[in-house]
This record gives sequence, structure tokens and C-alpha cells, in this order.
Amino acid sequence: MKKILIIDDDIDMCGLLSKYLQRKGFETDMAHNGSKGIAKFKENGFDLVLCDFRLGDKEGRDVLQEIKAISPKTPFLIITGYSDIKTAVDVIKMGAFDYISKPLIPDEVLNVVNKALQPAASSAEPGQNSHTASREGQKTTMGSNIYGSGEYLAGNDTATKELYRQIELVAPTNYSVILYGESGTGKEVAARTIHEFSDRKDKPFVAMDCGTLSKELAGSELFGHVKGSFTGALADKAGHFELANGGTLFLDEVGNLSYEIQAALLRVIQERKLKRVGGVKEMDIDIRIIVASNENLQQSYKSGKFREDLYHRFNEFSITIPPLRNRKNDIPLFAQFFLEKTNVELNKNITGFEDRVLDIFINYSWPGNLREFRNTIRRAVLLNSGDIIKASTLPPEMVQQNENKETESTGDGSSEFSLPVKEGNPTLKNIAAQAEYETIMKVLKEANYNKSKAAELLRIDRKTLYNKLKVFGID
Repeated sequence: MKKILIIDDDIDMCGLLSKYLQRKGFETDMAHNGSKGIAKFKENGFDLVLCDFRLGDKEGRDVLQEIKAISPKTPFLIITGYSDIKTAVDVIKMGAFDYISKPLIPDEVLNVVNKALQPAASSAEPGQNSHTASREGQKTTMGSNIYGSGEYLAGNDTATKELYRQIELVAPTNYSVILYGESGTGKEVAARTIHEFSDRKDKPFVAMDCGTLSKELAGSELFGHVKGSFTGALADKAGHFELANGGTLFLDEVGNLSYEIQAALLRVIQERKLKRVGGVKEMDIDIRIIVASNENLQQSYKSGKFREDLYHRFNEFSITIPPLRNRKNDIPLFAQFFLEKTNVELNKNITGFEDRVLDIFINYSWPGNLREFRNTIRRAVLLNSGDIIKASTLPPEMVQQNENKETESTGDGSSEFSLPVKEGNPTLKNIAAQAEYETIMKVLKEANYNKSKAAELLRIDRKTLYNKLKVFGID
């Protein structure tokens, strides 16, 4: 029986994690600060260490260094909050096997623990985590920066790396997956990537856009029909479920399906048996389902628009794909990537972009995300007559948005955000209020005005943030 040491100053979380791993066949021990954890490791030795990054007396990196000095080959997993992911990646470079981000998902924890304890993991090179090791032997790799059969660029932004970490965790399983994300962020590409890194990669991947289906045709498209089952059914037809049998079925904008079709879909998923519309013969199906939505399906079922039981069938694992505006470090990479593809498409040889164009790209909000970015590059290449892309070939609204941002910048070293303070009354209280206001506004901007994320970065609860915004008169 493998022995796991859990080091976490959150006593409740530590206890729950310990009991869960015990139920899965592991022997566990706990320590509630770094010093006690190191002492227990020296005394007993363990097959794996699971350590929170932020402890009362030490940081996870300090515990890692001391434990690696005692036993270099013992796998070490870091537990990290959202705001510490970049630091966690740095800790992996120091020798940690992998990291698990909060909130903890039990099955995800078990998956990473099992990977870390596999014999191949202990023979990996120092600093090479489970994801790197598992990719190296595969023909198509996320580490190559290209995924989706070479059609898309992966990128290197922190948010992007976290996205692929989650994809790589869930891909080898048979879990149903919900993909959330704005239009154009690449939900279908993510679904194809999950399929390509699964055991079903040699079986069909079938995509269906539920947003384009009428209520009358949805059943036929999903489940197929037999000849004569309704007006216009002139021949037998296989549905998307049947076509994807053995492989993966991707249902885009699944929230648009009618309640009646949702009920039929639930039956098929539960029973793993399919009957064509108008038919009597049942067939067995073996299929993995990935669905996508730009709406929160949990909110949809609470408002009565989506079946709760179907939501829970789909929600074995969920991934949120970040919008392009939150992946600014990837923008120059995407620009060059789309440029090279468009050069081939239009038989041109444009080499790059003037600096102003890249500034415009980085400052733009990209409401259409990667789809809009690709189309912008294609338009610019078509209009451009020189060797580099110039700002004059970009859409006017994009250039105007950049000019507006430049105008808003004060340029005099003063704060971008200013809280009015009464003249002649520079009290300590007013100065503190100004500093607090500036900090909140900067973090809100960094979080793209997502208040939940901003509250997490500020390390306050959301209610406290709302109260402060109300005091400052911020909508």
C-alpha cells in the first residue's frame, strides 16, 4: 500500500483529502505546517508528498527543497490557488512532479496521484512533470505548440498552459466534459484535442452544432431515422450518435436543444442504447460526449431552461476556455501563425508586422476572439501591398479603440485611476482611501472586470469587494 504525506494548514481540507485517498486504497498521514511535514517525512518516509503552496510557517518551495534533499526521487505535488499558478509552474521547474489547482476535484487529484506513482514517473528527468513525460512518445503533442492536427497554435500564456493542463488530465479518461467559453475561443478545437489524446483517437470524432437545429429535425440529426418515419424521410439515415459510435460526439451550444430532445438525449446516455426515429430496433452504443456552451448550464437548469439530470450527466469535468483578451502574451504568436497560414492561402510572402500593428492587437478587446483574429489577419494580408502588415489595413474600429486607449492614458506618471479627494484636505484617511481605490481598480482591470476573480486576487471575499465598490461609487 502506497504511503502519502499530506501537508496543508487547512485542517478540514487536509482531513477530507486524507479520507478520500484512504478510500482509494492509500495509506495517508497529515501535517499542518511545513516543519512538521518535513519531520514526519524524515521519520517515516513516504511514496508521495502532497503539499499546499502556502503554509503557515513555510512556502511549498521550501518544503520541496528540503524533502528533495532527503529523497530526490519521491514525487512531490503542489496544491495551489488560482493566483499562484505561475509560481507553481516555477516550483515544477525546481523538481516538483506536478501541481493541482484549487478548488480540488477529487477525481483530478486521484488522476495526478496515480500518474505520479507510476514507475515511469520516477525515471523522468529532473524537472520533467507527468504531462511532459506522457506527451513525448506521442506523434502529435501539445508541447509542440500545435494542436488539432496542426491547424491551431497552442500558445505559451499562463492561462493557456493551465487550459492544456486540464485538457491533458481529462483526455485519457472517458469522462463527459463541458467546455465553456465565448464564441470564437476554440471550443471545438479543444474538443478535438481531447479526442486526439484519448484512447478513442482512432475512432470517429463527430461534431454537431445544436444551435442550428430546429425542434423537428433535432431528433433525426441526433438519433437518425428510418424511411417513412415522417414526411420527407425518403431513406434510412444514421444520426450523429450512430456515426460517432466508438469515438467522440461533440455537441456545440447544447443549451439550445429543446426540453423534449434533452429528455430523449438523457435516455440514450443512461441506457447506452439507441433507437432511430420511427424505428423499433435498438443498437448498443459506446460513445464519449463532449458538450460546449457559452452560457452557464448550471444557471440554465436553475432557471428551468435545461434539465438538471442531463446537466449532471455531462458535468463529470468542466473546462473554461479563456478569451483572447486574457491571453495577451499569446497574441504575437497567433499573429505570426495566422500570417504564415494566410501567406500560403493567398500565395503571398509578407514577413511580419509594424510595431504599431502589434500594439493595436494587444490593446484590442477581441470580442470575436481567435475567429476574429484569424479573419483580421486574412483581411490585412489581402489588402497589404508591402512586405509587412501596416495599420492602414486593419479594421477602422480596431485602430480607433487603440487611439481611445492612448488618449485615456495620462502620460504624466499619475495614476490611471483617481479618486476625488477634497482640496486642502490631504488627511491620512484620504490618502489611504486613494491607495485602496487605485489597487482595487488596477486589479479589476487585470481581471477584465470579473469581480469574483478580482476578489480572489485581492484575497478578500466577494461581498467585501462589492461593499468597497459601493463606498467608492463604482458601478
